Amino acid sequence: MKHRILAATSGVALSALLLAGCAGGGSGDGAASAADCVPADGQVTLEFTSWIPGIEKVVDMWNAENPDIQVKVQTGPNGNSGTYQNFFNQIAAGNAPDLGQIEYDALPNFLVQDGIENIAGCADVVAAKDQFVPWAWNQVALGQDDAVYGIPQDIGPMALFYRKDLFEKNGIAIPTTWDEYTEAAKKIRALGGYITNFSQSDINQFAGFVWQAGGQWFGNDSEGWTVSLTDPASTKVADYWQSLIDQDLVSTYPAWTDEWNNAYNSSQVWTWNSAVWGANSISSGAPDTAGGWAVSDLPQWSAGENVAGNWGGSSIAVLKGSEHPYEATKFALWLNTSEEALTALNEEANLYPATTEGLKLPSLANGVDFYGGQKIYDVFAKAATEVNPDFVWGPTMTKTYADVSDGFKAAVSGSGTLADALQKGQDSTISTLESQSIPVKK
Repeated sequence: MKHRILAATSGVALSALLLAGCAGGGSGDGAASAADCVPADGQVTLEFTSWIPGIEKVVDMWNAENPDIQVKVQTGPNGNSGTYQNFFNQIAAGNAPDLGQIEYDALPNFLVQDGIENIAGCADVVAAKDQFVPWAWNQVALGQDDAVYGIPQDIGPMALFYRKDLFEKNGIAIPTTWDEYTEAAKKIRALGGYITNFSQSDINQFAGFVWQAGGQWFGNDSEGWTVSLTDPASTKVADYWQSLIDQDLVSTYPAWTDEWNNAYNSSQVWTWNSAVWGANSISSGAPDTAGGWAVSDLPQWSAGENVAGNWGGSSIAVLKGSEHPYEATKFALWLNTSEEALTALNEEANLYPATTEGLKLPSLANGVDFYGGQKIYDVFAKAATEVNPDFVWGPTMTKTYADVSDGFKAAVSGSGTLADALQKGQDSTISTLESQSIPVKK
């Protein structure tokens, strides 16, 4: 399952203008207070919308053990495929579900549109903080010490999926740096293959590369937002991949298509720099290559470094107007911290937990046959500890993704460059923020 990801540092404060009216329980003046989150008298029924496969089975586990807090789950399409717009429509009409799945990079958009509750004062949220991978918690705190806008559900640390059999057969060393990756790409191309596929549309993957390189696309303080899609790290990443494109060292098939799957299933493409959820994407899209794959650390910009990127993940947020934020938060905490729920979510939907204990689930400790019996999740557990927390997403990411993707599609066809696409994306993002009266610092 593909997800996008957001992280925000605890030292980045959201603009006071953007936070106006975004408090929990409808109070509009700060973190949700205990009065907003007292338990209800009698039985409560919560409504919950998610797109996770098999989520109904996990909710049934909760309902069987909690007769006083029952959860009715509704499944829908992936967030940007319609669920988010439905949420906004429902919030405006006053009939939104109590809980909704929201990808991390979409949380700022919900915050500036006053669509989510601050649940910092609800249930045992503050005590639960230490159960989560620290940078994952930063994703839902959105830079504030006294606010929480969701419970982290899953994360997407990145690593290198590679055809171990092909590398070994042809005597090519597994690249540990991006320079070595280029040299391996040349050898693979000489054999008629491609080292990887550069996606024209998965800007989230490219953002994961920028994240690893230390880039920072957005910043925020009391004076407004800064937009930096063309910072030095982002430009370095763009120039690197532009060079591979110019030398015909990577394929450029549209991701998630039959063409894309066939390229991997036919052994034309040898690697994929992807998130932990990519393990299932490869096994389902390239079944004929079973047993030939392995997983290694993401190539580094400098030899000896240990820095990972991240691509994917969602939170469970309490949507604006919920009459039962206490009970909603209690369920969200169980869903994303209890071993029984985390195990079920992993088995049903291959979700990779955002908690430190979740990374040690027995279901993640076994070797995976498709990957030659390798315990691949050990690689991702290590990567999860190597993700830089200082990557902030902006409040209009859907539009930013679309604008950059348009430029990437042009670049792979020979019209402009990836760096040009980032510049156009930056200009368009600033215009979009200004059009929505969101303060921008230039």
